Amino acid sequence: MANSPRRPVNPMDAAEALFKPAKKKAEPAVERPALPNTKELVSLKIDSDVLSFFQEDGPGWQDRINDILRAAMKNGL
Repeated sequence: MANSPRRPVNPMDAAEALFKPAKKKAEPAVERPALPNTKELVSLKIDSDVLSFFQEDGPGWQDRINDILRAAMKNGL
């Protein structure tokens, strides 16, 4: 019966083994259903003239863009 040494044969290998990242299983992402009538913060690139058009009428321009996009969605565009 062979006994393993108290200390590793190669100290460099032992030191490197300590600093290796632990392999953990990634937990699957939990999909949650979207709440009805909620708004999400997104980043969207649009042309500056389109943005200016919607901002001309003042506050509420984001809602106006949302309304136009919803109408396009309902019309199948």
